[in-house]
Amino acid sequence: MTLAELERLVGPGGLKRQAPSRTEFEGLVRSGKARLADAENEKLSIESCFDLAYNAAHALALAALRRLGYRSSNRYLVFQALAYTADQPASVWRVLSKCHEKRNLAEYEGMVDIDAQLLDDLLLAARAVYDTVSALEPPEAYTENN
Repeated sequence: MTLAELERLVGPGGLKRQAPSRTEFEGLVRSGKARLADAENEKLSIESCFDLAYNAAHALALAALRRLGYRSSNRYLVFQALAYTADQPASVWRVLSKCHEKRNLAEYEGMVDIDAQLLDDLLLAARAVYDTVSALEPPEAYTENN
């Protein structure tokens, strides 16, 4: 995906332009890394691991989006944009989108339907995003927004 493709997503219900912040980017990557590490704790319940891995993936995907000067309040869109923001294949963002649906069912309707395979897929996807995003260097155009 190119910046032109991201730019087409700008508008109501889509992306918003906002100058990137080095502090925000680094904080989101740190948060994603910590949550991903915690999600791999086998002493936790599968639901807790899922929640941690999902939120790690979201923080990392948001970091990639923010790095390019965009923001979205739509988690689904943040995951879909990974093709453009972190060069992730469809297989990664599709897993994250599926997990987004499962997370919403659990969060808003109390329907918890998470199995070990889905958690494994989520962990693999989150690790792939982490590997890519943590290797990104902030561009010189970064500004500090507080």
